[in-house]
Parts: sequence; structure tokens; C-alpha cells
Amino acid sequence: MKAKVLLVDDDVRLRQMMAEYLERHGIESEGASTASAAVRALSRGRFDLIVLDLMLPDEDGIALCRRLRSAASPVPIIILSAKGDDVDRIVGLEVGADDYLAKPCNLRELVARIFTVLRRIGQTARSETVATPKQVRIGDFELDMWARTLSRDGEPVHITTREYQLLEALVLHARRVLNRDELMTLTSGRPSDALSRSIDILISRLRQVLEPDPSAPRYIQTVWGRGYMFVPDQPAA
Repeated sequence: MKAKVLLVDDDVRLRQMMAEYLERHGIESEGASTASAAVRALSRGRFDLIVLDLMLPDEDGIALCRRLRSAASPVPIIILSAKGDDVDRIVGLEVGADDYLAKPCNLRELVARIFTVLRRIGQTARSETVATPKQVRIGDFELDMWARTLSRDGEPVHITTREYQLLEALVLHARRVLNRDELMTLTSGRPSDALSRSIDILISRLRQVLEPDPSAPRYIQTVWGRGYMFVPDQPAA
């Protein structure tokens, strides 16, 4: 079954070029020139991934990405934008994007990134089904790695896709110290010195949600000079 991608970009010519190139590599696509058109397309049908431009006529891509993640949309997002400096990349990843490419980009690289993201998500889903517990308790919280949700006392707790991916990586490697590059690889598929600084911000946000006292973390601990470690409630087997 072909993957289906939603191309959100107001540059019609570029959308057509991307669509033709994706089709040659076995990927179906549909185009949207505005954020509102993208939301309508998502409400009508299933997409495996979104390629999202930051500069849209009615709403910037960062705001749309944040809105989709706030609505708990599980569709992975690759941001494609002429804004290519580190700050824009970090902000894009922090609000829930799964990857980021600067314009102009090589279409072959775009296809490679699409397949990498889809493969990573497929591998995560398979590994969860076979090798991981369905639910993990974190104090008053419950992480459901099959449903990919976090809840407290039965009520859903909103965290961004990037925050969820980071929490899941820490939980799956409980009691093991993971440095920033390892966490970037586990959550985005590759290490990056420039983007690994966003790990510290995401860790801080997770602590604000999960920790009774974020200034003295119980579950997500810092191992100075090495990285971060998740320490569960139950003793080691």
C-alpha cells in the first residue's frame, strides 16, 4: 500500500514538482496551499505524513503544527522552509515536527527523509507490540505506549509529539544514561549538535508535567556530564 503525503505549500509549481517526484518513488500526494485547506484535507482522509511549509498565506506553519499537535494528531510532520537557521529548526521540532528541511532542498533528500520518518514510526509501533509493556506508571501518571497517550487519574494529559517521543525513549531505556546525541537519534533518527540543545528544553517541560518537584527530579534525573536517565518507581528486576 502506497504512503500518502499531504504537501502544504502555497508555491504551486514547487508542489507539482514534489508531487511528481514523490509519485516516481511510489508515494501518493495531495496538495494544499493554505493552513485551512490542509485542515480540511486532513478531516476528509488519511495521510501518512505532512510536508509543511512555514510561510503560508493564512497561518504560519509553526502555528499549524502546534494546533495539530494540540488536537493530538498523530500524523508525522516534516517542516520544509526557507527559514533554515538553528532557532527556527529548534522551534519547529519543539512544537511537534518530526523533521526539518531547509529550502531549497534536494528532492531526493526529501524522499529519503520521508521514508526514514515512516520507517521509524513503523519500527516503533512494531517494537511496542512485541517487546514493551502496554502501560507504565510514572507516579500519578500512566504512559500507554500502545495508544501513545499520557494520562493522570484517567484524564488525558497533553504533551507534544516531541515530548512524547522523548519520554518514550527514556522509559524504554530505564536506568540507562542517555546523552543528548543518543536521545536525538532515538527521537528524530539522527544526531545533531545544533538541535541537541532542544533536548534540555524538552526535558524541562516533561519535568514540569511529571515531577512533584521539578527542581528535584525523581523520575527524569540528570547525570552530570553524561546525560539523562529515567528512574521508574519499581525496583530493578
